[in-house]
Amino acid sequence: MVLKNQIALITGASSGIGYATALAMAAEGARVGINYHKNQSGAERAAEEIRKAGGDAITLQADVTSMSQVQAMVDAVRKRWGRIDILVNNAGDLLGRHTLPEMTEEYWDQVMDLNLKSVYLCVKAVWEEMAARKSGSIINVSSIAGRNGGGVGSGVYAAAKGGMITYTKSLAKELAPYGIRVNSVSPGVIATPYHEKYSPPEVFQKFVANIPLGRAGTPEEIADVIVFLASAAARYLIGETIEVNGGMLMD
Repeated sequence: MVLKNQIALITGASSGIGYATALAMAAEGARVGINYHKNQSGAERAAEEIRKAGGDAITLQADVTSMSQVQAMVDAVRKRWGRIDILVNNAGDLLGRHTLPEMTEEYWDQVMDLNLKSVYLCVKAVWEEMAARKSGSIINVSSIAGRNGGGVGSGVYAAAKGGMITYTKSLAKELAPYGIRVNSVSPGVIATPYHEKYSPPEVFQKFVANIPLGRAGTPEEIADVIVFLASAAARYLIGETIEVNGGMLMD
């Protein structure tokens, strides 16, 4: 168990990659805080799976674009387990495909806040505790869109995810002297509710046609990389963004 006795907080963990990461970390011995905003049933289902397998998990409702709610969420994890060793900033969404003529200032701000501001708020809430122990791992979940600009109508999302990749490097430089490792994982086309919502089947198949492996990825395949980044196996890795996309983007 590579995460035995570790305490993990995962944002946006009620479905998709976050859900799979919660289960994967629990299977490796971590106790897991499962954050959700609206999908309580998904979060409770993840927690129940973990408990049935002999693990320990709690669900935490919070809007991660609000500092007060983020702080309350972090405080709840500390009250339960005393500390946070691992933070996974997974919460994020496109919220809708809007090209420039359709875009509003409100939409721009909502997407930026959810996908990028939330990272700042969550890191702000946990880093001092990690620094005091000289130990901690922060993993940000970006996207291939942050590297290639995304599909039509996802420009703001792509900009936010690109900003996350850059912010990961900045945080890594700033927090490494305190023993905190900051890295990112960048999923390609993954079969999650995200694509079910925003990519019609014919568009999704066009994406898949450009993947050398010939298929979409699974949430579990992203979760495995996140677990690696959180583990001691990645102890000399900081500021990196690992592309997990079946060869769709090679750099």
